[in-house]
Formats: sequence, C-alpha cells, structure tokens
Amino acid sequence: MRFVKMHGTGNDFVLLQPQDEGRDWPALARALCDRHYGIGADGVILVLPSQRADVRMRIFNPDGSEAEMCGNGIRCLVRYAVERGIATPRDGRVMVEALAGVLPAWVETEGGSVRRVRVGMGVPRFSPAEVPVAAEGPGPLLELPLEVKGWRLSLTCLSLGNPHAVHFLTTPVRDFPLEEVGPAVERHPLFPQRVNFGVARVLDAGRIELRVWERGAGPTLACGSGATAAVVAARLRGLVGERVEVELPGGPLTIEWDGRGEAYLSGPAEWVFEGTWLGGDPSRQGS
Repeated sequence: MRFVKMHGTGNDFVLLQPQDEGRDWPALARALCDRHYGIGADGVILVLPSQRADVRMRIFNPDGSEAEMCGNGIRCLVRYAVERGIATPRDGRVMVEALAGVLPAWVETEGGSVRRVRVGMGVPRFSPAEVPVAAEGPGPLLELPLEVKGWRLSLTCLSLGNPHAVHFLTTPVRDFPLEEVGPAVERHPLFPQRVNFGVARVLDAGRIELRVWERGAGPTLACGSGATAAVVAARLRGLVGERVEVELPGGPLTIEWDGRGEAYLSGPAEWVFEGTWLGGDPSRQGS
C-alpha cells in the first residue's frame, strides 16, 4: 500500500489514495498511526473523488475514530491534490468535501509548488446542541464551569464542524498538565461526542499561545481547528483583534475572524516522505 507522510506545523498525517473504501479504516488507522509499530501519525487521510467538490477527504484519528474535519489535514490534502494533479485551483481556490461540509481552500504557489494554504473553517456555532455540550441556554457558553483532576476550569465551548472547549490561562501553557487533564475533559459526560480541549494564554491583541488535547489523538504539536477555536473564544471575550498569530508547539498558525462570519486558517503544508506499507491490512487478517 503506497502512502505519503505530510505535516502541517508538526501535525502529521499519512495520506492514502485508495481505489475503494471497502476496508476497516479504523483498524488500519490504528496500525498506521502507531509510532512504534507503524508509520506514526496524528491521523490517516483518505484522498477521494467527490461529486460535490474538487476532492473529498475522510480522516481517522489514531484511536480509529473518524473526525468531521481537520484544518491542518485539509492543508496537507490540498497540497497533495494540487501537486499530484488531482485538483486544479480555480481562481486560486480548491473546494474540499469533508464530513463537516464543503470547505474552501486558497493556495499560494511558488515555482509550481504549494507553499501555503488558507482554509475557510466555516462559521463558528455556539448553541449547546450544535457543539454538542450538555448545558442549557442559547450560547455562546463563555464560562462553563468544570472541575476535573483537581482543576477548576472555565470553558468556552463552540463547534467548527467538530467540538471544542477552550480554557484560558494567565500562566504559560507549557506548565499546564495537559496529558493528565486533557483525557478527563475529552471524555467528560458534558460532551456526548467527546471534545477537543485547548489551553490558551493571550499574549497581546495579535498573539495567543496554545496547546491542544485532540479528541482521539491526544496532545499534538498543532491543531488547526483548535487554534481557530481559541481565537474565536478570545475574540468573544474581547481579548484579541481580527487577525491573530497562534503559537503552538509545532510553530505558528494565522487565524482571521471578524466576529460574525466565517473563520480562516493559514499555514504551511509540508511533504515528509513517501513509501510502501508492508505491515499488512488489519481489516483483512484472518479472512
């Protein structure tokens, strides 16, 4: 099985272009993403034809669960699709179909190569039913209290096609015990579809630092939708402007949101290597 490894700001993915979708992708994702016995990745992306857009993506987390979308993953998918001739930008734009809907992505090229991708992340949604979160009220929920692992959290909850909860700190995010608190928040009964959990600190009106525990993946070097959610949450509180650089462990991402409409994510997408998976197909073992 041929594969390509790519990353967006350290958030790494295995990309496959299957001839059919008739496999146990959750089992295969668990095998491919394993960093000791597999290729190692934060997710597996299937590059597929679409009847609604230029290209379709399915993305599976390391635990085998399927995600609605992924901002960093879309950037990698778009570069793959453009440079492999699968999709041709029209007026610099490629349309991507995901479980969350059809999303636009604009490419910046240099010498025939895609250097940077700007993704339309959709209009943030705030009603508890849309996140979803087991709370009352119309939303947005800006200070939802939650106590886990001895920490009293104040969460801002929203959806970007996938669920997010953001907690703001006044101390450096590196000092927060994300590996301990993150899994407890992700699987808390408040979140019936689990949740991506971000801890953020506002540095000034144009900069945020952030770490994210991703649903189904754990701590990652970067999370595009998590970075977008953090900026949206900060802007709802009046802490940042319309354009914000988010500093993540894997590097910076740029988020734009005017406070009303669609949010935008910009960042690089990089090739790492390509090869052939010889580990077998877990979905077909024993058949």
